[in-house]
Amino acid sequence: MMNSLTHKQFMKRLVKPKDFKKLLADLVASAGDTRRQPRDQRISRQFSERIMMAVTEVNGCRYCSYFHTQVSLRTGMRKDEIDQILAGDFDGAPQDELAALYFAQHYADSGGKPNVDAVQCLKDVYGEDRAKEIFAYIRAIMVGNAWGNMFDALGVRFSGNPTQGVTVWDELGVIFGPLVMIPAIFLRKVFRIDQ
Repeated sequence: MMNSLTHKQFMKRLVKPKDFKKLLADLVASAGDTRRQPRDQRISRQFSERIMMAVTEVNGCRYCSYFHTQVSLRTGMRKDEIDQILAGDFDGAPQDELAALYFAQHYADSGGKPNVDAVQCLKDVYGEDRAKEIFAYIRAIMVGNAWGNMFDALGVRFSGNPTQGVTVWDELGVIFGPLVMIPAIFLRKVFRIDQ
């Protein structure tokens, strides 16, 4: 049904290749933060899914919405709770997760450039280590959302209705960019080259 998609139906957020590279670099910087936590302090699977759905609600990636709905259902979350989160409504979410969910929305809404006070608030509520883990989930889904949205934008372009504000080169740069960007990011990290 790609031909029936319009810009408003499939996305709120599109990123240019340069911004996508930053999202990838942020993700690489967070690599391992979900594994470093002691088992008893880790973010639960349902909590991580709520975080990723909160980001997806802002960015509007239909692929991530579908995928994380399926994963969330397998973790035991109810369909009505999932629908609420994907609508940006956290009334049914556990109270101790609200700060992270609102932060996830803020992070996505700011294009990965959260307010310093919001970052500090996240650390104050969850502690440094758990905040890093929350960041890792947010950064992972930001990359997935950006990729999925540009994939849709390219599909719409092929149907004769290009999305305003992006070129075919932007779309191809995000879709195929990771093949070049990820190795370059790792090399910069290994050799400590300033970005």
